[in-house]
This record gives sequence, structure tokens and C-alpha cells, in this order.
Amino acid sequence: MQLPFRLTQEPDDFSSKAGRKLFTRETDFLKGVVAMSGLPPDDRLEICFAGRSNVGKSTLINAVTGRKALARTSNTPGRTQEINFFTISDSHYLVDLPGYGYANAPLPIVERWQRLLKQYLSDRQSLRRAFVLIDCRHGVKAVDEQILALLDSSAVTFQVVLTKADKVKETDRKNIISQVCKALNKHSAAFPELILTSSEKGWGIDTLRSVIASLV
Repeated sequence: MQLPFRLTQEPDDFSSKAGRKLFTRETDFLKGVVAMSGLPPDDRLEICFAGRSNVGKSTLINAVTGRKALARTSNTPGRTQEINFFTISDSHYLVDLPGYGYANAPLPIVERWQRLLKQYLSDRQSLRRAFVLIDCRHGVKAVDEQILALLDSSAVTFQVVLTKADKVKETDRKNIISQVCKALNKHSAAFPELILTSSEKGWGIDTLRSVIASLV
């Protein structure tokens, strides 16, 4: 039986206001973590962003928080080599996970990322949702399937965020959305709504903010 995957509707005024209010709070970089022993206390609601290298995670985090340089951006794939924690006041952790799927990174680094990701996703009790970023120009690739399967096995609810939607013609975008929905039907931990975004154009930013604000 296929789940009714669909695009998340734009938020109503109340939800949009709640999302904007959350991200008007002070947001700061807390720390970069390279081992489970370095994780901050799991004493607040936590969300994380995952995605293959160069999918636009840091750019999206900056757009959602309204801070242009909060998360480091780079044209060099694989720059994020830590689990980066950001605080939203004293109520949330926002987490930027290492980009995956960059084959040119040294093998020991790739293996260390993979071990750390598996441990974090399996053991972090305060994690409420993972947002998995998929490039709207390419859809779900084999390397994405690995992280989706890991989220399934870790019982972490994840929601797909399509990035760079402005780079794709509307007719092609519909085909990509269909491909992504079909791929997600195989994953038990998938939340049945997609968020379509463009950090450059501002598309979907209010929607993503409101979804984050609605999590408890």
C-alpha cells in the first residue's frame, strides 16, 4: 500500500507566525563534534539536516535561521566533517550533519563519518526529526538510499526537503517529485510530506520554519 506522499501546504497565518517567531530568537553556533563523547546534553528538542555533499545544507540552514553566515558554505564538497550543533535560544538544537556520498574524501574520513552518523542517529533520544535534503535537479540517488535506510533502521522520522527547485523547469520538477515519492514508499520512517525549497528565491522557507516550530 502506497502512502499518500504530497507537498506540504503553505502554512496558515498562525503557523507562519509561529515559525518566524521561533527563528527570531538568538541562534548561535555551539560546537562541532567528531565523537559521541562530545555531544551536548540531550536536554531540548533537536532536529537535524542531512544530505549528500553540495546539496545546499549550509545555505538552507542560513536561509531558515535568517543568518547569512551561521553555517559555513563552500563550493568544495565534503567540507563539513563534523556534526555541527547550533542553539535556538534554550529551546532547540539545530544540527548540521556531515555531507555524505563524496567519494574523493579520504577513506578513513568517510568511514569515520559513517560510524559517527550511525551512532548519532541510533542513540540521540532528543532527536525529533531528520530533514533529508534532495537536490531537485537529480532526485533520489543510490547514495541517498543509504541514509534513508539508516534512518529507517534507527527509527528516526525523516522528511525530505527538495533543494534548488528554482533550477528546474516546472514540468521537470513534477517528474522529480514523482520519482522521489516513489522512492520514499520503500521507507517506513518517511514522513509523508515533501517540502519544496529554493534558498536563493526564498521558496518554502516559511513552510520549513513552521514545520520545525510545530514539532514537540
